[in-house]
Formats: sequence, C-alpha cells, structure tokens
Amino acid sequence: MITPLDIQNKEFAKAVRGYKEEDVDSFLDLLTLDLEKLLEENRRLKDQAKSLNAEVERYRNSEGAVLETLEAAKALMGDISASAEKRAEILLKNAELDAELIQREAKESVERLNEEMISTRNRLNIFRTRYRSLLESELEKFDNLSAELFADKVIEELKPYTEERPVSIEKRSFGKETITNLRKGEGV
Repeated sequence: MITPLDIQNKEFAKAVRGYKEEDVDSFLDLLTLDLEKLLEENRRLKDQAKSLNAEVERYRNSEGAVLETLEAAKALMGDISASAEKRAEILLKNAELDAELIQREAKESVERLNEEMISTRNRLNIFRTRYRSLLESELEKFDNLSAELFADKVIEELKPYTEERPVSIEKRSFGKETITNLRKGEGV
C-alpha cells in the first residue's frame, strides 16, 4: 500500500513537454494530506471496530451466561415445584393415615366400651340372679325355721282371734317373692 511519505518522496523524470512542477507538487501535497486523513480515520475506525467487536463478544458471552442462568433458574423452579408437590402429597398422605388411625382407634375404643358394657351387664345379671337366689334361699330358710319353731304356738295363739273374727290371708307378689299377710278384721 502506498503511504503519504511515498507520495512526498516520489520524483518524476523531467521531460520537454512535461507538467508544471509546482502544480504536480501542490497536487501531491493535497493527495498526501487526504491520504494521511484517510489512513488516520481508517486506523481509528479499525480500533473502534475492534473495540465494538470485543464488546459484542463480551455481550454474546454475557448473553450465553444469562441464558444459562435463566435455564438453571427454570430447572430450579421446576425442581422446587416438583419438590413442593411431593411434599404436599406426603403431607396429605400423612394426614389421611393419621385420620385412618384416629378412626380405627375410635372404633376399637367403641368396641372395647361395648364389650365392657356387655360384660358389666352380664355381671349385673349374674349378681342379680345370685342375690335373688340368696334372698329366696334365706326366705325359704326363714319360712322353714319359723314354721318349725312357731307352728304349734302360733296356731294355738291365733285360735282365740280366729274364732271371734274372720282372718283373711292376703298374698302380695314382689317379683318372684310372695309375701303372705294375715289380717284381722280390724286391719293390720
């Protein structure tokens, strides 16, 4: 490439019918100045282009990093969302299991209470039956004993009362026990 110095140092051969030396020199000076300006502007533009290319490359790298960061953020959000859904499912399952356990324990408690009630009712019935049997047995013993001890005496003592007034025998029933009352005409 031709430089401004080459233009300045260029010497032309002289000929008879040649150009005016002063016109050629002044034209070459103009060319030199214009070429120097163009070369300076070219160098400045190349530096600017290099700087802009470096900046573009930096932006491209940044863009890639930003895209990678966005992708990583999307993946992280997806993982967080999936994790939250799994956690919610686990919490729901645990709540359902707890509810089932509470229901099962409540049913078992009700069954146990029903069994205890039936057992208590059976024991009460057995007690009632035994107590009734005991009372009947004691009443029977009392009747037998009083019949043995007072049989002769009661009949003799009652004769004067029975001759004067009629005696009514009244039986009262209290469940399985029957009580016999002797009433005189006056009322006992």
